[in-house]
Amino acid sequence: MKLVFNFSMLLLAFFSFSNESFSLTDFQIKRFCKKEKRVSLCIKKLQEKRSVLQEGKFIEIPVKPYRR
Repeated sequence: MKLVFNFSMLLLAFFSFSNESFSLTDFQIKRFCKKEKRVSLCIKKLQEKRSVLQEGKFIEIPVKPYRR
């Protein structure tokens, strides 16, 4: 019974996630860019990436390393 439950939960997890992605809203972009030196340049870049993402194309997402 437990095996059937685990298998059904696994299938549910696979089918619940689709290839859709949600882009950032204008408010989220502004809040994220407050920390940057050039706020207007940051906003412009993120809005361009959002429009490319909404067209269905891939974008590159930079990963910043975590420092202790």
